[in-house]
Amino acid sequence: MSLFRHDLASLPAYVPGKPGSDSSIIKLSSNEMPYGPLPGVQAAIAQGVGSLHSYPDMFASGLAARIAARHRIDPAGVVVSNGSVAMIEKILDAACEPGSEVMLPWRSFEAYPIAIAIAGATAITVPLTAEGDHDLAGMLSAVTDRTAVVMVCSPNNPTGNALTHSDLERFLHTVRDDVIVVLDEAYIDFVDMADPVRSVELLAKHPNLIILRTFSKAYSLAGLRVGYALAHPASAATLRAVATPFGVNSLAQAAAHAALESETEIAARCRVVMGERTRVAAALTESGFAVPSSQANFVWLPVTDKDGFVADAARAGITVRAFPGGVRVSIGSREANDRILAAAGAYASRMFLT
Repeated sequence: MSLFRHDLASLPAYVPGKPGSDSSIIKLSSNEMPYGPLPGVQAAIAQGVGSLHSYPDMFASGLAARIAARHRIDPAGVVVSNGSVAMIEKILDAACEPGSEVMLPWRSFEAYPIAIAIAGATAITVPLTAEGDHDLAGMLSAVTDRTAVVMVCSPNNPTGNALTHSDLERFLHTVRDDVIVVLDEAYIDFVDMADPVRSVELLAKHPNLIILRTFSKAYSLAGLRVGYALAHPASAATLRAVATPFGVNSLAQAAAHAALESETEIAARCRVVMGERTRVAAALTESGFAVPSSQANFVWLPVTDKDGFVADAARAGITVRAFPGGVRVSIGSREANDRILAAAGAYASRMFLT
């Protein structure tokens, strides 16, 4: 006999990126940056260790004010959270009732279906296009009177494709005003394309939009779990009301604040990753892979024999992330990327050239 809700027995499991079995194996399975925190960030963490006997600022108000200044919005519209996944959970818990539907593109971030199920809602999936993009027209046609939330992930995990500002603006103009649209921009710092989404500009026009950002990727703070939402002040007030008390620890707050003071260095690191992404994608395409145009810090390879690719990568000393239909490979150091290209070459010679 279960002590919990019966429907949770079929809850999909989140599968973390596989770590290497020893230090010689490079992990390219979790979209982590190949760099550690900047020296100023490390100094802020060290300085904060002495105050761990005290509770953190409950609403991370200092960090929220700094984030608001960065985006030039009212601090009342910023809510800091224990990673962006915790914010997704809180949004869904607050928005969904029995019978509510949450629409999402699929395939997308694996945490979405889990959070939807825990909220007691029904996930309505709309398949990506053959190129790995959101099918916004299909998503609009799937909206019903039971739709409470629409999830949008741009750049999308795991395909890497990003929406244009024009397309998302048309979508927001068309979707009902009483439907929350959650725009997950975990990988926004790696976008380099024509007509990129200007999400803060859209927020000023659409009170039903909630933007999610994270310090886990570009800022190299995945281990501290800190993210935030940008929302209409009324929505932000609700999210603060349902937040876990003291949910963002003091070291995470200090580190994120210091990271925001190092934007020039962060941007330079992102440019290096983007340059490597271009190099890796071009080499993979030359080897015969159909690589979608990634705007994230990873590339997606739609391969038929994903287990074979994973094995080739393992022989090259790399762990990657397999999904139904393909493999996601994070962009790492140049050495790591050279290793994965060698593995891809071995796979291609076996699958494409025989």
